[in-house]
Amino acid sequence: MTIYQDSKRIVGTNTDKVGAPAISGGWKELGRTTLGSANASMNTTSLSDKRYYMILTNSLGYSGVANSNIRFNSDSGSNYAERVSVSGGTDTTGTGYNFASFAHGNTATENFGVGYLSNLSSKEKLWTSHNIRQNTAGAGNAPIRSESVGKWANTTNEVSGIDILTGASTTHDSGSETVILGYDPDDTHTDNFWEELADVTLSGASSSLDSGTITAKKYLWYQVFIKKNSASNNYAEHSINGITTGNTWARRISSNGGTDGTNTSQNTMNTTDTGAGGYFLNGFVINSSGQEKLFIEHVIQNTSSGAGNAPDRKEIVMKSTTSAQITQLTVTGATNGYDSGSFIKVWGSN
Repeated sequence: MTIYQDSKRIVGTNTDKVGAPAISGGWKELGRTTLGSANASMNTTSLSDKRYYMILTNSLGYSGVANSNIRFNSDSGSNYAERVSVSGGTDTTGTGYNFASFAHGNTATENFGVGYLSNLSSKEKLWTSHNIRQNTAGAGNAPIRSESVGKWANTTNEVSGIDILTGASTTHDSGSETVILGYDPDDTHTDNFWEELADVTLSGASSSLDSGTITAKKYLWYQVFIKKNSASNNYAEHSINGITTGNTWARRISSNGGTDGTNTSQNTMNTTDTGAGGYFLNGFVINSSGQEKLFIEHVIQNTSSGAGNAPDRKEIVMKSTTSAQITQLTVTGATNGYDSGSFIKVWGSN
């Protein structure tokens, strides 16, 4: 399966890489910084000029209570502005800063974040990021989430360097990593970062969507679309590697911008009821062996059909204390609750 946009491939298949006819374009890795020792900065430089960037960050921890911030092209002038919310709290804003927020949480625990940046030299650079902070280890402690938007008030230069840095005297732990991906409609490369690992579409009613066994990858990107049939009390219960016991899950969820709710010490993790018309989910997970698995999800839920009924939205972060890497992702609902055409797709990369 291959996804296209404007006749360019955004995500390719394994076979694309090993001899099938190449189709140009897609998210390409432009640079990566992996810390060999504790450091306040994960600075990735000499980036190719691309119209759009995807930024993946994973701080394995911090030397003290800290946030991760972002800076471009080593510009430490007062050229940044931001808007931030932590765990659904009231937005805070900052202007005239010498860097801007990428991940908040105010703890020293592991953070995983995904961000997107629009990069046109003649325009201010705008970005958005969503993050999950592990919080205290264990399924008895719900994770923290943060969402940030910001701008770099530079209208002269394209972004050629991205620095994820801590504030004050704190550092990222050794092994922390930043990966920068680029996409441009005019790209002609064929070495896409995201490799398709699973593509499963139901041909009839079923109670679950299962990726089957997938290759273990450090970074996973997944999408789920559920068409609800006539079954009542439908839902989307997540499990990994076939494990449905052990109280290994915790989550934080907001519906339609409402106050965050939390659930801890769960055997599996229910992200949402699918509503009258089903739902679409887009998610990412940092999938490192020996670490808690940190998930970021966004959901649109069609509660009632027709343009006279607004859909619901959900913002979710979850963690699983399962130590082994994810090699199977399953979403389960009521008996035969998922209709033909429902699908699960998974991509990954190291």
